[in-house]
Amino acid sequence: MTALLKYMADNSAQLIDLLLEHIELTFVAVGIAILVGVPLGILISYVKQLSKPIVGVANVIQAVPSMAMLGLAIPLLGIGVLPAIFMVTLYSLLPIIKNTYTGIASIDPEMVEAAKGIGLTRGQILAKVKIPMALPVIMAGVRISAVTAVGLMTMAAFIGAGGLGYMVFSGIRTANNLQILAGAIPACILALIVDFLMGVVERLVTPISLQSTYMSAKEKAKRGRRRQKLVLAFASVLLVVLMGNSVVASMGGESENKHITIGGMDFTEQFTLVYLYKDYIEHETDIKVTPETNLGGSQVCRGALKKGEIDMFVDYTGTIYVEVLQNEPNPDMQEVYEVCKDEMYKQNKFILLNQTGFNNTYTLATTKEISDKYKLTKLSDLKRVGSQLVSGTTLQFLNRQDCMGGLTDNYGITFKDSKGLDGTPRYTALENGEVDIIDAFGTDGLLKKFDLVVLKDDLNFFAPYYGVPVFREEVLKKYPELESVCNKLSSVLNDEIMMELNYRVDEKGEEPEDVARDFLESEGLI
Repeated sequence: MTALLKYMADNSAQLIDLLLEHIELTFVAVGIAILVGVPLGILISYVKQLSKPIVGVANVIQAVPSMAMLGLAIPLLGIGVLPAIFMVTLYSLLPIIKNTYTGIASIDPEMVEAAKGIGLTRGQILAKVKIPMALPVIMAGVRISAVTAVGLMTMAAFIGAGGLGYMVFSGIRTANNLQILAGAIPACILALIVDFLMGVVERLVTPISLQSTYMSAKEKAKRGRRRQKLVLAFASVLLVVLMGNSVVASMGGESENKHITIGGMDFTEQFTLVYLYKDYIEHETDIKVTPETNLGGSQVCRGALKKGEIDMFVDYTGTIYVEVLQNEPNPDMQEVYEVCKDEMYKQNKFILLNQTGFNNTYTLATTKEISDKYKLTKLSDLKRVGSQLVSGTTLQFLNRQDCMGGLTDNYGITFKDSKGLDGTPRYTALENGEVDIIDAFGTDGLLKKFDLVVLKDDLNFFAPYYGVPVFREEVLKKYPELESVCNKLSSVLNDEIMMELNYRVDEKGEEPEDVARDFLESEGLI
């Protein structure tokens, strides 16, 4: 507990920023859900034929896994805030629609008839009778949606929208339990606070006449006016905060004349690379750089680059050559690079600068105990004992022909069982003895952290995965100085340097931006 409190205190500024982002994103998503869900609930209470299809669609949306929904939204809406708000809004609709419909449908018909009898129009009955009477039930649905949205919004970090999920995902990727808890605990507390505040609002908007406490007509009117003022004040404060943030962000954007955004994927090395290039570019040029980390896989980054949501990211030649261009793995580093460079320009007008000196290729790793027990030093050794071992690899490795499929075809390896484990948890599973072999990247700092044995690719099966900065053509035309600056930094980086930098983040718990700046300063680059 002491270590956690110290970690949160040391990173309090970042936590506060992420918390404010989380609140803003959640508020906007739930607000949109209310604006859409309440009218839909009212509509189906009047047009009964529409109730089944509308509620049915909302039920189907609720049944789709949130990660799948986010994945479907990315090609349509890109990365960042928009798809995150879109996803959470969709998941927030069902309770609001259902409760609005239930609240209105459960009103005593005699009360509605009485309203008609005194001459109220249909619109007046809705505004002065049905909605006020249904408000407690409607607010219960809003309350459920708001609390659920706080948890769902942690997914926003997966596509660079920010929020407390950034700490959670970063902690999972680096096996840093303190970082995971630093993001998860504030999210839980925020959910409880939101639940409490929604309960207060629920009581504030509940008509005085529906409350059991006896009071005079004068007292009811006085309390009613006070509640209206509180609700208006609460809404006004939130609106001012949101508008203020938007204005500040807008002003900040307008003040920067020369500016680019560097994107990065969702693992340690990419975090560090983003800040390496950011700091070096800002030192060598007058270009301001915005980092956009934690964007999922390379496919997400390429999509963001194509749409202009980011201007540059570091991809890997093997990923482009095999996964994007659909070529068979090729051990020739220079040939792979030249093909990638030519084809990416032809297809997307992407320019690949000089490749770096580090090769973050795939490999398999195991513990020293298992290596000694089965005499494992190279991949071909697994053909002999693979049927006795359980592998734990990322889903991407498990499903790609140039990974697990190719190992079977080229090395003749057959494992006893293969488990799909995304990210850092596979290292924990190996340490706990739940799996015997895992996939890893050649420059992964976790290899050093867990003191693992890397099996030699003796048949040169895996393609070279050299890091390479990728730009849109128009960015380099606008800022041609970026080419020489990035090439100079790329020439400095090698396998040993990247593994050490990754190790400092994964094991020592240092922040990627601090590690990047310290390296650049120690090398005399800035």
